[in-house]
Amino acid sequence: MELLNIKKIEYSGKESKNPLSFKYYNPEEEIFGTKMSEHLRFSVAFWHTFNANGTDMFGIGTMIRPWDKYTDPMDKAKVKIDALIEFTEKLGVKYFCFHDRDIAPEGKTLRETNKNLDLIVDYLKQRMKESGLKLLWGTANLFSNPRFVHGAATSCNADVFAYAAAQVKKAIEITKELDGENYVFWGGREGYETLLNTDMELELDNLARFLSLAVDYAKKIGFKGQFLIEPKPMEPTKHQYDFDSAHVLAFLRRYGLEKHFKLNIEANHATLAGHTFNHELRYARINGVLGSIDANQGDLFLGWDTDQFPTDIYATTLAMYEILKNGGLAPGGINFDAKVRRASFELEDLFIGHIAGMDTFALGLKAAAKLIEDGLIDEFIEERYSSYKEGIGKKIIDGDTTFEELEEYIIDKEEIQNKSGKQEYLEIIVNQAIISVI
Repeated sequence: MELLNIKKIEYSGKESKNPLSFKYYNPEEEIFGTKMSEHLRFSVAFWHTFNANGTDMFGIGTMIRPWDKYTDPMDKAKVKIDALIEFTEKLGVKYFCFHDRDIAPEGKTLRETNKNLDLIVDYLKQRMKESGLKLLWGTANLFSNPRFVHGAATSCNADVFAYAAAQVKKAIEITKELDGENYVFWGGREGYETLLNTDMELELDNLARFLSLAVDYAKKIGFKGQFLIEPKPMEPTKHQYDFDSAHVLAFLRRYGLEKHFKLNIEANHATLAGHTFNHELRYARINGVLGSIDANQGDLFLGWDTDQFPTDIYATTLAMYEILKNGGLAPGGINFDAKVRRASFELEDLFIGHIAGMDTFALGLKAAAKLIEDGLIDEFIEERYSSYKEGIGKKIIDGDTTFEELEEYIIDKEEIQNKSGKQEYLEIIVNQAIISVI
């Protein structure tokens, strides 16, 4: 049964005026000898695509969706899975991501909830086998239910800690059952509103204990997927413990967990942390923890997580530059943690939003490849730091000097010569690379 009255999305080239076609994303086109589809391991986010209804704090939902006519929660869950399969097939996307509560309704107890989840996972597994769709990552929703009002792993209530642990245990199990390539931890409620009622040390210690238990259980059941932590500075909590890449890495190193986790970095979360997306990617890359990304963008005039589809070619170019330098993202990928605007309520808008994001990342990939191929930025940076290749600079790098020697070297120099950083020139190079592939 066809749910989505949209034809398969094809590549038609940049001259096409058809909104339901790719202008730049050609999955078979090769970049550096690898197909574009393999560089861009696109994934559909179940929650925004099939659960978001356009509700906001000032009004009810606006979205027109064919599955909304189903009233039985389990029937509706299966219909949305059918829609997922059809949607990804028509888009040509090979992966999807989900939270446990996205795909199956909660029961009165965790036992009832797990039973619902098992029934839906059995159906999902069958449909995935039929279609070839793969799971990029699974995760647990430890933030929506009122029980998590004070956090999950960092809750002041030990019963909530236990509930969250049991929920993650199940989520790891079903991710393994569905051959998920990664598992994500996002601490939506792992933070605090005020220190006046918070034992920060205990909460951080408990978060580390929780993650250690997850690592132990994954080993016990033979889950080979990659564990990812997704940084975010605030919202829903005022101060989240996973503020940005640097905070997460420092936390992992403090508790000896750095070997077990990489990062899933979201563009809009970087914005909320006061960083650019490529800053967060660079930090993760140079520390060997860049694992996967959530592709979206925020509105710089709004101070919350708007989760818009990415259309900024400059941002995707710099993002793909880091990803190519990282050697790709596999087994991670590019998950569209993005939702259409409340006024974009027609079914075809779901397709158009994903098409826009996929085309924008395709352009970013091609422009980033151009930058790397030309080598002008790499050459400039290498020259800028050339003073560390010989003389006193080399001794600094080699750890073969002292404060006394450095003082003796510099004390009688009358003038230090610096060279221009030429930021504007380098920005022109990026612009030229983008223009060359449009």
